[in-house]
Amino acid sequence: MIVGLALIALSAAGCASTASAETEVQGPAELVPVDGSDIQKVRLTERAIERIDLQTSPVAEREGTKVVPYEAIVYDASGETYVYTTTAARTYMRSPVTVFVIDGEDAVLTDGPDVGTEVVTIGTAELFGVEKEIGY
Repeated sequence: MIVGLALIALSAAGCASTASAETEVQGPAELVPVDGSDIQKVRLTERAIERIDLQTSPVAEREGTKVVPYEAIVYDASGETYVYTTTAARTYMRSPVTVFVIDGEDAVLTDGPDVGTEVVTIGTAELFGVEKEIGY
């Protein structure tokens, strides 16, 4: 019985040291608050970017309107539309957009980021999940 109690104590001590070591490990993503907003920037490690195969494309201009790939559009639970823009190296922020029409694989915007701004086309669901702390 004494041996059993000793084994339980040792295994509990091992779990405690593992837990504290895990809290010191930097995760694949970090949330950065944006002053005066409920939107948070998402900063990723290089490895996280590789794992989700994050890709971007610039906002284009067509006949005086802004156009992004439809796959860049994110819908929240209330139906609001957003894209994730690149704000710095490995840093992305959800930006509101107004979609005028979906034209095939493109979304034509009446309001959104400036032409030339890089928007995320692959990895938007992962960024949204990290920002909203869903399944993260």
